[in-house]
Amino acid sequence: MALPFGFFVLFFAYPVITIVGRGLREGGSWQWGRAADVLGDPDLLHVLWFTVWQAAASTALTLLIALPGAYVFARFEFPGKRLLRAVVTVPFVLPTVVVGSAFLALVGRGGLLDDLWGVRLDTSVWAILLAHVFFNYAVVVRTVGGLWGALDPRQEEAARVLGAGRFAAWRQVTLPALAPAVAAAALMVFLFTFTSFGIVQILGGPRYATLEVEIYRQTADFLDLPTAAVLTLLQFAAVLALLGLHAWTVRRRESALRLVDAAHTARRPRGAGQWALLWSTLAVIVVLLVLPLAVLVERSFAGPDGHGLAFYRALQAAAGADSTFTVPPLTALWNSLAYGVAATAIAVVVGGLAAAALARRGGGRLVRGFDALLMLPLGVSAVTVGFGFLISLDEPPLDLRASWWLVPLAQALVGVPFVVRTMLPVLRAVDGRLREAAAVLGAAPWQVWREVDLPLVRRALLIAAGFAFAVSLGEFGATVFIASPDRPTLPVAVARLLGRAGELNYGQAMALSTILMVVCAAALLVLERVRTDRTGEF
Repeated sequence: MALPFGFFVLFFAYPVITIVGRGLREGGSWQWGRAADVLGDPDLLHVLWFTVWQAAASTALTLLIALPGAYVFARFEFPGKRLLRAVVTVPFVLPTVVVGSAFLALVGRGGLLDDLWGVRLDTSVWAILLAHVFFNYAVVVRTVGGLWGALDPRQEEAARVLGAGRFAAWRQVTLPALAPAVAAAALMVFLFTFTSFGIVQILGGPRYATLEVEIYRQTADFLDLPTAAVLTLLQFAAVLALLGLHAWTVRRRESALRLVDAAHTARRPRGAGQWALLWSTLAVIVVLLVLPLAVLVERSFAGPDGHGLAFYRALQAAAGADSTFTVPPLTALWNSLAYGVAATAIAVVVGGLAAAALARRGGGRLVRGFDALLMLPLGVSAVTVGFGFLISLDEPPLDLRASWWLVPLAQALVGVPFVVRTMLPVLRAVDGRLREAAAVLGAAPWQVWREVDLPLVRRALLIAAGFAFAVSLGEFGATVFIASPDRPTLPVAVARLLGRAGELNYGQAMALSTILMVVCAAALLVLERVRTDRTGEF
């Protein structure tokens, strides 16, 4: 626990506490009366209520739509499965401002649905909810599907042999085993939607606003740091309460599971029902995930003189003609890849050690508090973290403002929770007697990990690494404040282009977004092949 704890204290707790202190301390004393003023404001209470309500609705809708997909990817084998798994994950790494723009083009005024059937959703909350499902579908599919595919199906088959029906066997055998993974996926989806910024800002307009949007307004538009600090603390309280509830419910459902190689559990669908489930899942993926991506791709080629590569060519020469960048926007691709590799390495090391510590029985409140600490970056405003980095890491020995490592460190903060939540259910499911037997036979602790734990969690580790890399590619909230002008990432470059008027800037933003999608899909396809080829017998 030492390394993960030190990492979060230095690069999360210290920056956040520093900026909150700047907002609530005046003249050497704390101004707690400001909290009462903020909490008594009806408009801000309405923002809080909408934040909680839309996050709960988005989480429930995501689970309802994505759990069948998790089953399909875990249990069925069909042509194009690897490609489709990569496509499902691509939306998760897109900058939220791009996701909002894509759905606005799809369901807004003059969008595809408006042109074809006269249907508009941009004036309702449904556009926000569907965009959140689009963004978080992969979280459920990969987190739940990763464990589902490793469960031994013979346990459910044994229950059916003993007289249980198909649904009863699933409810009494499989569902309890999946409960930790489902709870982990629900927690991550809720935290992401609770702190939603870009999607709500674009699709919500002046009518809908989350705490994250309000913090940004109070900080960037009104320079009201006290109000922003109170709203940040309010986020802390809500997230801590949720994490405490999650830790209590999951720990009550822990059990040792029989895990097998997922390659041996997937098979071709059998019967009309299974084929119907497969095709309905494919239809959902096409309509909800592929269609918005197709809109982005089409707009990246729709130049002023018809469809072509005009916007892509402009990416290489934009630095000299547009003062928005000091380097061509295309260099953001190489910056994102370099930052992503470094952030993934940090997240896997820190998150892997943390998951290994949390998987051990015992520890009591200390371990539960440590678990909550690891999840806090998902529930804290990225605006707060970004500003916190700028004002706190500016003096020796932590003067990192000019350091190349500042961006990967910020991105790793968001990647670590995914590593922990992906690996932890599998580590906790390992029968502790296997470790004890290896130790009795003379194996050192490192040998026990290498010979017992690693073969069982290798698949989860690769999934976690893929998530961390994907998160680093699409991270925007904190990176936009700390990335230097000569080293922008792809999301930062996209946001800068979308913030400037003109068809050329918008087209270049769509072109960069398309490049980001292609890079992510290629990386995930490589991960799928490595994961499948190197996963051994459990």
